[in-house]
Amino acid sequence: MKYFIAYDLGTGGIKTGIYGEDGISRGFCFKAYDTYFPRPNFREQRPEDWWRALAATTKDLLSDTGINPNDIVSLAVSGHSLGALPIGKDGSLLCEYVPIWNDSRASAEAKEFFNKTSEEEWYCTMGNGFPPELYSIFKILWYKKNMPEIYEQTQKFIGTKDFINYKMTGVLATDRSYASGSGLYSAAEEGYSEKYIELSGIDKEKLPKILQSTDVLGTVLPDAAKLLGLSEKTLVCAGGVDNACMALGAGCIESGDIYTSLGTSAWIAECDDAPVINAEKRPYAFAHCIPGKFVSAVAIFSAGNSLRWVRDKLFADLCKEEASGGKSAYAEIDKLAEKSPVCANNLFFIPTLAGGSALDKSPSAKGGFVGLDLMHTREDIARATLEGIALNLRVALDVLKSHVTLCDKMLIVGGGSKSGMWMQIFADAYNMAITKTAFGEDAGSFGAAALAAVGAGVWDSLNYVKTILKTEVSATPSEKNASVYSEIISTYKELLDTSSVIGNMLKK
Repeated sequence: MKYFIAYDLGTGGIKTGIYGEDGISRGFCFKAYDTYFPRPNFREQRPEDWWRALAATTKDLLSDTGINPNDIVSLAVSGHSLGALPIGKDGSLLCEYVPIWNDSRASAEAKEFFNKTSEEEWYCTMGNGFPPELYSIFKILWYKKNMPEIYEQTQKFIGTKDFINYKMTGVLATDRSYASGSGLYSAAEEGYSEKYIELSGIDKEKLPKILQSTDVLGTVLPDAAKLLGLSEKTLVCAGGVDNACMALGAGCIESGDIYTSLGTSAWIAECDDAPVINAEKRPYAFAHCIPGKFVSAVAIFSAGNSLRWVRDKLFADLCKEEASGGKSAYAEIDKLAEKSPVCANNLFFIPTLAGGSALDKSPSAKGGFVGLDLMHTREDIARATLEGIALNLRVALDVLKSHVTLCDKMLIVGGGSKSGMWMQIFADAYNMAITKTAFGEDAGSFGAAALAAVGAGVWDSLNYVKTILKTEVSATPSEKNASVYSEIISTYKELLDTSSVIGNMLKK
């Protein structure tokens, strides 16, 4: 049996997994690291913390599984996006702390850039639908303006997973999927845009070369192999950005494939030959790990976090029972929701407790329950909460449907996919069949494993993932319930718009 290591380098920690050539996981090990908030809008991490966590989890996993390191033929990393790590001309990391994806310090640099060119035209070229200041190019411009000595000393600015690859192999490079989040990657040109590089004023030579996600960078260097407990013969593949690796691991690899990621925040993503561009709703796009394909998504910022707030604040008794050895509070909320009818007796939950995304009319959007009446029960509140998140994502689904033709099945991944009750609500709200696989919470990890398998030549194609993904849970829409949700969705959209109006009023 040949094995692959998949590293899922997330915002909160790294999850290291080992997979066999049969695609089955042999185990995982997780280790957290800290995020630092030294100033307003700064979100920083220490790359050496990633490396130490990776080393610890690799050694622990090898020990736990008993797998011979010589049988591990390759590895790949899925990494959180929009990084900008300065690597010096001497090969050293020039800053102990670096901005991560949600660091928004570069707003002034973005504003200055868009004094030279149209922000809408830039978005339509790049498909970069997050707030512009989050993208790597503006972080690089921040370095140039605020730390000019670091900028001048920098050989290459690389991404998060690219730093891990560099520590493994000594090669400075990125892949197509990660480069597409640089703010300089033209979907049409399939590479860096000369126009926007010139407008930015940065040195093109400071950008890493772009490879395919399955390309082999080299083998593990002797010092790294010793630290990690790996063979020096282990191949290191280029890997991919987390969004693309998750899409791959979710089987979202052919035009029209689609999935919902249901976690703290949530998004719906689809695969196609071109990015979905909408200047109003701003879907965000990344190049796929699959050559010629793109992953486009529409997100909401409040999903599992809003459900957790409802659980903690309105169902605190269930939390106490769980803490005392009772059943899961979430499972008990599901049971309560089952006792309430569709639309929870005309009670609606607007889940934008963490503010509005590009889907909303204002980032200041506020959430809450609408239509609350003395007649409503805990059961209604439970159901309205689950329905509200599903309906908000239905709005996101409608945006994608207005641009591309999608398949008739929706895969759901993430922690929220554990709830059968919620899966049924999603099936009804989407009016689509819902499926869940064994990789529901580990799609990104499985995607990285697939890159390692193809890079090593053990699998002949990334399409092989579809032969491994087996449906464990499915839900089909109730014609009656789906009809009710379809009738009220326009009203729900109006309520979402109102939440933005209220948010703007309160901001004043």
